[in-house]
Amino acid sequence: MSDGAGAVERPQSTRGNEKHKDREWQIERGVAIRAGFYIFGTHLFAGFVWLLFYLGEHAHK
Repeated sequence: MSDGAGAVERPQSTRGNEKHKDREWQIERGVAIRAGFYIFGTHLFAGFVWLLFYLGEHAHK
């Protein structure tokens, strides 16, 4: 029979929470980088389309 007299309770480790926070930070950083690429790419494409319209409007016919 064990009444737990010899058992030592360990305090809950905060390392698990730190790992979770680190992972969340990595995910947030990845989303921010991906959003930056999408925004940059969209503006680049829009600028290219604008350039085509500009050159087409000023073309000698």
